[in-house]
Amino acid sequence: MRTAILGAGALGIIIGARMTANGKQVDLIDSFKANVDALNADGATVTGNLELRQKVTALTPDQMTGLYDLVFVLTKQTANEVALPKLLPFLHKDSIVCTLQNGVPEESVPDYVGKERTIGGAVGFGATWLRPGVSELTSTMEAVEKFGFELGEIDGVLRPRLEKVQEILGAAGGTTILTNLMGIRYTKLLMNATFSGMSAALNCTFNPILADLKAMVCIAHIADEVIKVCRGLGHSMVEMQGVDFGFLELDGKADIPSKLDLYKKVWGRHNNKASMLQDLEKGQKTEIDYINGVVCRGGRKCGIPTPFNDKVVELVKEAEARKGVNDFSYLARFDDIIAAAK
Repeated sequence: MRTAILGAGALGIIIGARMTANGKQVDLIDSFKANVDALNADGATVTGNLELRQKVTALTPDQMTGLYDLVFVLTKQTANEVALPKLLPFLHKDSIVCTLQNGVPEESVPDYVGKERTIGGAVGFGATWLRPGVSELTSTMEAVEKFGFELGEIDGVLRPRLEKVQEILGAAGGTTILTNLMGIRYTKLLMNATFSGMSAALNCTFNPILADLKAMVCIAHIADEVIKVCRGLGHSMVEMQGVDFGFLELDGKADIPSKLDLYKKVWGRHNNKASMLQDLEKGQKTEIDYINGVVCRGGRKCGIPTPFNDKVVELVKEAEARKGVNDFSYLARFDDIIAAAK
């Protein structure tokens, strides 16, 4: 299958390098010319928990030719309106567009490329873009090899094309096919809304959050809101990385201490700096509306309050507006809703 990765950022560099190193032919497509030039000149360089330099083929969108059978979408959702229409001339009627973006992109990607072409998946590891052509793997290789990707169809049907995608994506990391794609999405949304949301709101990596009890109380409520909204919208959480994330739902704040060990077990593998925080550091717009904002909109739709996710969105948007970052003292902005929580 002629394959491309649209968006050679933090994750795209690592996935493209791993695929190529394991014998898959893949084009890395990115609109940032300096990044494309570095990838072609020096190869894709991975640092951190994996040291790899791999020769790859990289293109800017205007250099694309021919038709692709499979395209993995790894751009930020904020770029969809521009990037996805440009992809259309390079797709045929049976092309597969697999969105691996954060949030719940299946709500919008089919509007651009067609529902019949679209499948989705969640990425189970994190990375930081360092400079053109270079990405740092911030999760463990165990996370990549065991929990790299989970794939599914929007309607949950197990079609043969999923196995074709699994075989290619499996060259980059462990890949599992599941029937509950929206359950996958909301489970991954929980992973992002909690620690990625708080990382962006408080200007820190994940470890300082894990080490702070007040921050973990906020994390527990953010997760609880995701689970309740997921169910309110008619979906169900799924097991991910060997964990039943439905366990994190709260009957009340007295339940929080019993949940903390699970957070340490799962997120202790990932001392990431959220991509949203990286965007804030660059003075760029974040994906907050496509992560915690999804929970807020879903809560309004089904009548479920989401005060903790609302506060994360508020803090990140404040930082966006002034083109800066917050600091850990912004945790105090949660005091009133912590006090009001039951």
